[in-house]
Amino acid sequence: MYGKMNVTQKILSAHLVEGDPLKDAELGIRIDQTLTQDATGTMAYLQFESMDVPHVRNELAVSYVDHNTVQIGYENADDHDFLQSVAKKYGIVYSKCGNGICHQLHLERFGKPGRTLLGSDSHTPTGGGIGMIAIGAGGIDIAVAMAGGAFHIPTPKVRGIRLSGRLRRGCSAKDVILKVLEKYGTKGNVGWIFEYFGPGVRTLDVPSRATITNMGAELGVTTSVFPSEGVTRQFLEAQGRVGDWIELTADRGATYDDVFEIDLGKVEPLMAAPHSPGNIVTVRKMKGTKVNQIMIGSCTNSSYRDIRTVALRLKGRHVAEDVEVGIACGSRQVVEMLARDGSLAILIQAGCRILENACGFCIGAHMSPRTGAISLRTNNRNFEGRSGTKSAQVYLVSPETAAASALTGKVADPCVDPVASVPPPKRFPIDDSMFLYRSTARRGVKGAKIVRGPNIAPVPKGEPLPASLKAVCAIKVGDKITTDHIMPVGARLKFRSNVPAYAKFVFEPCDPQFHDRCMASKAAGLANVIVAGESYGQGSSREHAALCPMYLGVKAVIAKSIERIHRANLINFGIVPFTFENPGDYDLVEAGMPLQFDGIRAAIEGDGHATVKAGKRTIKVFTALSGRERRLILCGGLLASLK
Repeated sequence: MYGKMNVTQKILSAHLVEGDPLKDAELGIRIDQTLTQDATGTMAYLQFESMDVPHVRNELAVSYVDHNTVQIGYENADDHDFLQSVAKKYGIVYSKCGNGICHQLHLERFGKPGRTLLGSDSHTPTGGGIGMIAIGAGGIDIAVAMAGGAFHIPTPKVRGIRLSGRLRRGCSAKDVILKVLEKYGTKGNVGWIFEYFGPGVRTLDVPSRATITNMGAELGVTTSVFPSEGVTRQFLEAQGRVGDWIELTADRGATYDDVFEIDLGKVEPLMAAPHSPGNIVTVRKMKGTKVNQIMIGSCTNSSYRDIRTVALRLKGRHVAEDVEVGIACGSRQVVEMLARDGSLAILIQAGCRILENACGFCIGAHMSPRTGAISLRTNNRNFEGRSGTKSAQVYLVSPETAAASALTGKVADPCVDPVASVPPPKRFPIDDSMFLYRSTARRGVKGAKIVRGPNIAPVPKGEPLPASLKAVCAIKVGDKITTDHIMPVGARLKFRSNVPAYAKFVFEPCDPQFHDRCMASKAAGLANVIVAGESYGQGSSREHAALCPMYLGVKAVIAKSIERIHRANLINFGIVPFTFENPGDYDLVEAGMPLQFDGIRAAIEGDGHATVKAGKRTIKVFTALSGRERRLILCGGLLASLK
């Protein structure tokens, strides 16, 4: 089906189970590995339970606990017990709380070049750093993959990012991906896969490659991928996993749908300014700006290479007295290496706070900045309020920029007096003792009981789409509405296993009355509709951003454009993802306006074009659906379809 193939085409063709990439708009691929984390895993496993499958059927399933590790109240601890008991019963490997962040751990201990990985976290593409097709998705898609089902993606276009040259000292992979974001932004990239190639690739170690593929999620692409060659082999050999390595590079003469060239030697230190990862400015421009807080770590920049670089910069020095600095390593392996080489002591002596190996500060679960603070962070998202403080100004930076700025309390150029590069370790310390149930993986333990605390609630079921729909515009929002706007994180995330409880906070950052208004219209027999601007549903793969609105009676979204993962989640829960045929019609709809969808079911069964009466006006909307997606919406969602 392909001639000379690039890396993306090689992996997809080896895993293709449905569709023809030369003819069909949608492909079904076999999934080798799955991962979940605790913020999304509880719902994924509740859905897996409902499928009545005796054990997982894919090659490897891993359940990580890394998001809500601050256990205030019983809810998070109860969820962890539930996840552990599910893992034991169904043949899933369980990574205990404190072991580390899922993407860093999976890269270290389980990822394999040439395999497919599906994760219930939008930053699952981190695995592309070692040559995987690794994709973020909603929990119900993970449940289907664990049961042996295919995962469906739009037939991708592949953009080649050709790297040449070598990064200057003081610059790093974070600056590279910010350069890509500067070029392509956070919207308009749905359906693309970014593949990195060229002579500059071999100058980047695996942690650097993983940083780049991790933040590819912010572009809105399906995933990003690097080749697997000598650098990949060296990393896996150092992890004691050389047997997992295969060589995987593009064929000579392979082509791409588009190519963007980056001379690494010309990359300069960059920052993403508030409130978008695509709002790129230079460190040079921001130099001297007062900083209140600096947070280093998260799944983007928490490798040994990253934290060791920070330690070398801070050695024998102290952070500025009026700046707070926190360090969150990606795994216990990273902490152990830093303890062995003295880096941990350097960081402590420099005045840094050593945090748990977890996602906490990235999702606003702890370490929120003070009112109006400027916070430099090495994580991947700086959406308004995501840090836990709505008035905070969060800038995304490299570990090099973060460390240089920590010493002065002001934005500083890391290329001034840079530290030596950290060489790839020849051997990583291996301790898999906090991965449970490896011996029963794929089989499970017969008779194992599932533990359910009072916060574990049944998964709500969708209903078939009616012939016509009498509705109300429950809310009208603008451009770049993220899943954090729809379903707030931080303290609210502890309700993730209880949809009726979590649904009380839908759109809380935009409109705290949304829940009550939806429940009132639902009681009156009206459906609820969300109207939005461009790039609706950016950010996390959290399916709650579709599941909780479904519970509140939302039957359709009408937007100027919808991001890939969220669109898939809407369909999975029976919500129609419409776009305006004429984007200007967005201005004609107002919150509270009555909406009438005559023949909506016939429209979905047909060509996807529908007419909506919006008050006294008429607007035209459209949804492009595959046959599979059409069936899901008509049934009321994926679970209803499986039943």
